[in-house]
Amino acid sequence: MTPDRFFGLLLALQSRPVTTTAALSDELGVSVRTVLRDLNWLQEAGFPVHARQGRGGGVTLLPGGALDTSRLTPGDRDHLVLTGLDDQQRDDLGAAADSDRARRKVAPAKPGAEGLLPLSGLVVTDNRPWFAADSGGASPAELVGDLRRGVRLRVLYRRSDESGPVWRVADPYGLLAKSGRWYLVADERETPRLFLLDRIARWQALRLPRRLRAGATLHTVAAQLTARWETTGELLVHAELDIEQLDRAGRILGTRLTVHEAVADRRARVTITCRVLDDTRQLLQFANHLTVLAPPEARTLLRDLAAGIRQQYS
Repeated sequence: MTPDRFFGLLLALQSRPVTTTAALSDELGVSVRTVLRDLNWLQEAGFPVHARQGRGGGVTLLPGGALDTSRLTPGDRDHLVLTGLDDQQRDDLGAAADSDRARRKVAPAKPGAEGLLPLSGLVVTDNRPWFAADSGGASPAELVGDLRRGVRLRVLYRRSDESGPVWRVADPYGLLAKSGRWYLVADERETPRLFLLDRIARWQALRLPRRLRAGATLHTVAAQLTARWETTGELLVHAELDIEQLDRAGRILGTRLTVHEAVADRRARVTITCRVLDDTRQLLQFANHLTVLAPPEARTLLRDLAAGIRQQYS
């Protein structure tokens, strides 16, 4: 939701006791589906928005939900639409104090008319993975300053399959916070890329404006890259897995695991999608509960790794 639509929607709800999604759609110049999504976002953010369906229904901003938008600065509005980040991630950006001030200006002062506690007081977010170590590399707070200038970046970056960092020129869209990690979303030679901030050793802001592909935005490029990361893989590993390990494998491998038919001895056929051959080393944690059937190079890698472990502890 853009800042203009966020405040336009709130002002529209404040200006009348009840309205409809169709009327809001016409007023804001967006589809009814977009209005419904925006209303749902407001409810999840703790605003006392009540929607009733059917004859005599409509959308209402309950008492206690009126906002004095004159108190909000442009910076406040910017922080209010910075959604999906927890307090730690806002602190990573150097935006914790400004975000907290903006949220206090719009926080409901008391429960709604129905006596319900505000949702914002009942939900806490923590996007960090369990046992996450302190990350090195580029600081989001330092990098975002150059990103806001809209310039090209020269980035000293090491990919996972490279022995050392290499200088690359990136046209940045912005930052993505996902699974407790920060990524730079950018084009490299007009090709979209994700740069893990932990692997950025240094960067330089160039005296050139960024060159983005026509029609591409941070949201669309980030969605494209994350979808590709989760659904594509160059290597399919076929294996048999003990049935009692299926739940655990599902938690660890997620969408990379496909379960097929059950076979004898309480085992099931499975397929694991890997991006590269070296990813199959993650399957060692299943020990003898999993048997890789193909491809041969995956079997060879696991056999060699297991032999090395055995020798280490012999």
